[in-house]
Amino acid sequence: MKDLSRRAIALAAAFALSIAVFAQDEDESELVELPGDIAALVEDLDQEKIDYLRGDGIYGYAGSHEILFRRFNNKSPEEVEAYIDAMMRVDELMKFDPETDMASIPLNTEADGFNGWKTRRPAEFDTPREAGPININRYLGAGPKLGIPTFFNLPVALTPEDLVAGDIDVAIMGIGLDTGTGFRGAAYGPKAARSGLIYGGTGMSNLPHMHTMVSPFDELNIVDYGDVAVDHLSLERSLGHIREMVGEVATAGTIPMIVGGDHSLMYPDVAGIVDVYGAGNVGVIHFDAHYDAGGGQAHLLSHGQPVRRLFNEELVPGPNFIQVGLRGYWPGQAGFEWMQEQGLRYHPMAEIEQKGWQTVMERVFREALENGPKYIFISFDVDVLDPAYMPGTGTPEPGGLTTREVFPIIRGLCAAKQIVGFELVELNPLVDPGYTSAQNSNRVLAECLTGIAMRKKGITDPMYLSPLTTEHGHDK
Repeated sequence: MKDLSRRAIALAAAFALSIAVFAQDEDESELVELPGDIAALVEDLDQEKIDYLRGDGIYGYAGSHEILFRRFNNKSPEEVEAYIDAMMRVDELMKFDPETDMASIPLNTEADGFNGWKTRRPAEFDTPREAGPININRYLGAGPKLGIPTFFNLPVALTPEDLVAGDIDVAIMGIGLDTGTGFRGAAYGPKAARSGLIYGGTGMSNLPHMHTMVSPFDELNIVDYGDVAVDHLSLERSLGHIREMVGEVATAGTIPMIVGGDHSLMYPDVAGIVDVYGAGNVGVIHFDAHYDAGGGQAHLLSHGQPVRRLFNEELVPGPNFIQVGLRGYWPGQAGFEWMQEQGLRYHPMAEIEQKGWQTVMERVFREALENGPKYIFISFDVDVLDPAYMPGTGTPEPGGLTTREVFPIIRGLCAAKQIVGFELVELNPLVDPGYTSAQNSNRVLAECLTGIAMRKKGITDPMYLSPLTTEHGHDK
């Protein structure tokens, strides 16, 4: 196993360098031609103002040049110039001013507990034990109603040594980060997933998945790896530690399965995997209502920008990225053009509605299996599901996928491809009127685990279904 302390130093250095990488907005467009009546109104203005009027800077004030030009109807040349001056003035006021603005609020580096939030508990504080998973349930058949909640009632592992000693296939870990979004509550996602289990997992029942007759809890060694520490006052301070912890699990030869937390996590989660498997060797299949490749904002990372940051830092090439489920009002034309320039492949709901889910699902399988890299990371934003199935999320978008559509594609991808990481993000129990969101989130995790178990048994057909449940069993 790699020296984790040296690894942490290297990751910290990489993270410090990444802060200098700014997410760029869409490329500047060419200057538009002015209609004759508008050209006449501004013919006496400075060329700088005319070029501004023809450029893309006006999009912050109007959806198009045509709409802006309509506002100039019945305005005098002086009034048009004043309007242009006002737009340019606002642009300048919004920019960073080193004389009046602080780039960041300095931290108190003299604080005794400066790194207290991520300091690990020394083994010497506890009863000595041999490395390996720990089962914290008192009773053999406690089930989900009793005992200390863990993911799927699984044993707990706390260190990389536990993962290696237990020959662990998958480590499910919570990362309660929600400072990358204005919608607080996703920090409670991991707790909701643990306590929201209705049935299944170890301790009560290891019955197989009915569609496949494969039980992940019989075929795989799986543990709850606890929660990764975050600084709840600083997204930026949290990223390096998250990246280190995800890489720690991957280095142990275990698949990290992350339960978040907002979608800012995609950046440190994928980066932690890439640190182990190498840049360009990992593909991302991204299920989301939103493309999360925003740029040009004051903050370099939020739950709407991780894709752009991964691309800017050249951690994942565009052709290695597949998106499924985009809908709503973002991105616009410029966003789709940027994705095409990057070679990113995407399947919005418009395609699904036109071609049908079965056709799109088969396209995704084909892209991932035939043209994708050896290793795959799945990023599952729960808002890809329609709010009818997933009300507990910060940015719900109507018209999404159903659970009947999501479960087979997750299971199929995890069976057909070598999965090296999985994240489920944006589960927000604080805005869920019931337990539907946690229940469906757990089922998404279970579908992936089932797929990984199928692959371990040699079943790699993404469309595989057990003959017991498909070949007219009711007639026998």
